[in-house]
Amino acid sequence: MRIALGVEYDGSGFHGWQTQPGGATVQDVLESALGKIACHRVQTVCAGRTDTGVHATAQVVHFDTETPRTSTAWVRGANSQLPSGVSVLWSCKTAPGFHARFDALSRTYRYWVLPRGARPGLLQGRVGWWHGALDVTAIQAAAARLVGEHDFSAFRAAECQARTPVRTLQRCAVAPAGPYLLFEFQANAFLQHMVRNLVGALVYVGAGRMTPGALADVLVARDRRLAPPTFSPEGLYLTAVEYPPAAGLPSQNPAFLFP
Repeated sequence: MRIALGVEYDGSGFHGWQTQPGGATVQDVLESALGKIACHRVQTVCAGRTDTGVHATAQVVHFDTETPRTSTAWVRGANSQLPSGVSVLWSCKTAPGFHARFDALSRTYRYWVLPRGARPGLLQGRVGWWHGALDVTAIQAAAARLVGEHDFSAFRAAECQARTPVRTLQRCAVAPAGPYLLFEFQANAFLQHMVRNLVGALVYVGAGRMTPGALADVLVARDRRLAPPTFSPEGLYLTAVEYPPAAGLPSQNPAFLFP
């Protein structure tokens, strides 16, 4: 049987999603927990491999097993074995050919930035921080230039192993949300560090260090050396993964707001 799961986690206590020899990743602890319920070694595949410090409210994974368990058992059983900061939200049987990564139509990430003089205390590790006010109108003008199909080489990590840097950014929106700025990105797929690099560039625009036109020029130049630094991972959340209706997964609601 192929089982799909919805998972949320606080990434601040893990070295990213992907398994590592030290075992301090979300994939490592999830596979260990599922293995105890399945009574065999479990290998998971996720929709989006998040980096160290990045969070998820709607990660989707799949794994194969011959062990019969109810959906409730996979959820409650796994959660009883997982450390704090990771929780399985739902589980369901899928078609044998379902693939959490390759069947995804889009992923949505949200990034929360606190623009103020003092660094965050209460939400340390859960929001990004910029040490002053930001021009939202300028950021929105720059964000609009990023929408569409582009070569995002200027916003990919040097170690990125994607076959092509071309991605279709379906949504790039920025809006005030209380004391924060909420950045939202939806694309068919993302390059390594792409969202954090885009946030870093947009924050530079908001701070007056770069114009919207200059950011568009960096995109066209396809040179990472011309772009601003990568922004911190703390405020980044994977909030939705979209699949074809035929996949039969629970609906993913990207709404996620701080109190």
